[in-house]
Amino acid sequence: MPTGKVKFFDKAKGFGFIAGDDGHEVFLPGSAVPAGAGEIRTGTRLEYGIAEGKRGPQALGVRVLEKLPSVARAKRMPARELAPIVQDLVSVLDNLSGQLAKGTYPEKGATIAAALRRVADQLDV
Repeated sequence: MPTGKVKFFDKAKGFGFIAGDDGHEVFLPGSAVPAGAGEIRTGTRLEYGIAEGKRGPQALGVRVLEKLPSVARAKRMPARELAPIVQDLVSVLDNLSGQLAKGTYPEKGATIAAALRRVADQLDV
């Protein structure tokens, strides 16, 4: 079976292209990506079968050979450093719920929202 690297893949559009090790470019339909393969990104090594489609060769029976390491995961804060931040954020949110129960929004709502997003980004890698 031929092998190659993902040249481009857009999950929202449901397709991409593979740059084959033999130098040929192959269409990669989203339906050919196996369930549970995770995110297919540029540079991911694949093994695939080829069938002739309406617009040329297209990949079938794709198998992920090598996933690229996640840059976001590599930059992730260590869990022991994140724990006290989460504890402080819980305290801030507890105070915030009291304010909201009284019918007032906090003056620094944008700051709290930014802190929540930063923690969420650390957790969602």
